[in-house]
Amino acid sequence: MPSLKDLRSRISSVKSTQKITQAMQMVAAAKLRRAQEAAEAARPYSQRMGAVLANIAQTLGDADDAPKLMVGTGASDTHLLVVCTAERGLCGGFNSSIARLARDHARKLLGQGKTVKIITVGKKGYDILRRDLGSHIIDRVDLRDVKRLGFSDADAIGKQVIDLFEKGEFDVCTLFYSEFKSVISQLPTAQQLIPASADGDSDAETGGDAAYEYEPDAAAILSDLIPRNISVQVFRALLENSASEQGARMSAMDNATRNAGEMIDKLTLDYNRQRQAQITKELIEIISGAEAL
Repeated sequence: MPSLKDLRSRISSVKSTQKITQAMQMVAAAKLRRAQEAAEAARPYSQRMGAVLANIAQTLGDADDAPKLMVGTGASDTHLLVVCTAERGLCGGFNSSIARLARDHARKLLGQGKTVKIITVGKKGYDILRRDLGSHIIDRVDLRDVKRLGFSDADAIGKQVIDLFEKGEFDVCTLFYSEFKSVISQLPTAQQLIPASADGDSDAETGGDAAYEYEPDAAAILSDLIPRNISVQVFRALLENSASEQGARMSAMDNATRNAGEMIDKLTLDYNRQRQAQITKELIEIISGAEAL
């Protein structure tokens, strides 16, 4: 049984931890609003661009001059997985859920005899995936020094992916991130980047069956639009991840604060019981000694 001194030390330690978790919860709550606004502001642009891309792709069809970024290489032997996670932990299952989705997808592809290559964006994703898939990781992107995400950060990743595709390093590229739903709900998501997915709601967004004329032509527009769309989708994924990370951290720190409070109550109860038992024992010894005299 721990002594009273040990219990006092433990209570003091848990109280210090509770102060830290409360502070982290407040910081996450302050960052969440800005991150959520940025993620929600990016959604209409990325969705609209996807709709325009889908409309042009339907017009172009399977023409011979269609960009390879849209139609692909015609094979699906080599897959590139771009896994976006956070740079820091203490955010519940946020990082592990994204990594688990990517790991399951990679194992499925490997089971089919495919070649898998992985680029990790964020330290935690690299730390998790290198245990089982370390030999498949070809690069890692470190954003620890980035205080506020900008389009230039996503554009660098997008250009790297396009450069690898042009060199023939892969056939299909899939982006993994966590879509922000609410403070307590983040949805791990897999989105195909290459070949460009043309399953957007083009009818609802671009005017149904309306006819469009393109200048100079649809293929030339796609050659500029698709690379930019890749960077836009990566940027949206980073913003969604940022909001999801802060929401998950806020929930995790709130739970940690509650658990610390419950532990303090339990330790305090044990301390009071042991102290009362010690006082009772000392009184019995005094009374027994007095009666013996």
